[in-house]
Amino acid sequence: MAHNETRTGDGRSRRINGEERLALIKELVTGYSEGQSIRALATSVNRSYGFVHRALSEAGVKLRKRGGRRTQAAT
Repeated sequence: MAHNETRTGDGRSRRINGEERLALIKELVTGYSEGQSIRALATSVNRSYGFVHRALSEAGVKLRKRGGRRTQAAT
């Protein structure tokens, strides 16, 4: 995910809103629906886990259960 710098000079995340926020949320929804974790998405856009979780929830995304994907053992 390529995203513009979202840090202020003192290292904190700057506020985003309007069109920029909508574009970021769309990017997050796409990544999450492709199987990326919330934590991976947060790292890729320099935002906190909480920000990404909240953004996905506000966008109406049904969040996956915790623990990642389970694979079945070969029988």
